[in-house]
Amino acid sequence: MKTVNVDLGERSYPIFIGNQLLGDPRHVADFVHGRQVMIVSNETIAPLYMEKARSAFRDFEVQTVILPDGEQYKNLEVLDAVFDALLSNQFDRHCTLVALGGGVIGDMTGFAAACYQRGVDFIQIPTTLLAMVDSSVGGKTGVNHPLGKNMIGAFHQPRCVIIDTDTLASLDDRQLSAGLAEVIKYGLIRDTDFIQWLEDNMRKLLDRDDAAIIHAIEFSCRCKAAVVAEDERESGVRALLNLGHTFGHAIETATGYGNWLHGEAVGTGMLMAADLSMRHGWISAADVQRVENLIDMAQLPTRAPASMDFDAFMQVMAVDKKVRDGRINFVLFHALGDAFVTSDVDMGLLRETIEAHRALKED
Repeated sequence: MKTVNVDLGERSYPIFIGNQLLGDPRHVADFVHGRQVMIVSNETIAPLYMEKARSAFRDFEVQTVILPDGEQYKNLEVLDAVFDALLSNQFDRHCTLVALGGGVIGDMTGFAAACYQRGVDFIQIPTTLLAMVDSSVGGKTGVNHPLGKNMIGAFHQPRCVIIDTDTLASLDDRQLSAGLAEVIKYGLIRDTDFIQWLEDNMRKLLDRDDAAIIHAIEFSCRCKAAVVAEDERESGVRALLNLGHTFGHAIETATGYGNWLHGEAVGTGMLMAADLSMRHGWISAADVQRVENLIDMAQLPTRAPASMDFDAFMQVMAVDKKVRDGRINFVLFHALGDAFVTSDVDMGLLRETIEAHRALKED
């Protein structure tokens, strides 16, 4: 088992990474401070892992709530089911919520924990690669609104994160590729050696080679933990983790939540960010091609929907958490492995990037 620590003083917590962790009470005993535990999962994951997860909390009073599966259900209306379960079972402020599932379940459970009785503990047990390497770490929680992704939420750190890579056996290939987008992100923003490692080992990752998967998860979690420890509330360096997200969130919102997976949209968005950086003269065409090759190797889309022209992108990007004083922030590149945040982009070049990366026709 690997352990990565997120250093936030009194609110620090460990990330446990390995096999056969789900169901082991030793990994949760120190992080549940009351008697009541509510495990939140969805209709896909619960039949696979709920009973095993419950066994880890067998010394506590456990209740469960099962939500529908999908990004389209990440909203306040569905979230009410969690509050209904907590209140009807008379859960007190010493309870612990447990998120068992992917990023949607993790974000919703964390937000419920942030809100219930003004804040209770929660534990992350991610079951998708994307959640393991990104959304389960760092305390960003929330739900979507029809006008914008993750626009309603709170920072609320988990007590611990338990990553059992055995759960990836049930993850379909499309979801695995979506998770690889966030893995690629860490190399692109801060480590060219990791970019090379990904180029050399992408086939192993797609084949679910255990050693490669664990290395990728551990590296990603260490990167995220270091960034979160430096900038918990995204006032500085943490914004670099939004590489590809300005474009990506626009694609997700415009196409209807769930039609594009988050990682698919981010993968295309990272390529668009590289292209925009190249058009400003900061990186070379060869760098952009390297990013495109990596995204393609991960079996992720490299073109935005044909229906999304410049005006469509601008309309959605204007309603985004990354907008400040009416200006849209982008994460771009001085060089691969050296990203920065700017709102000072040439609108003509932005239009060129968007038009160059639209699909020729809808799939």
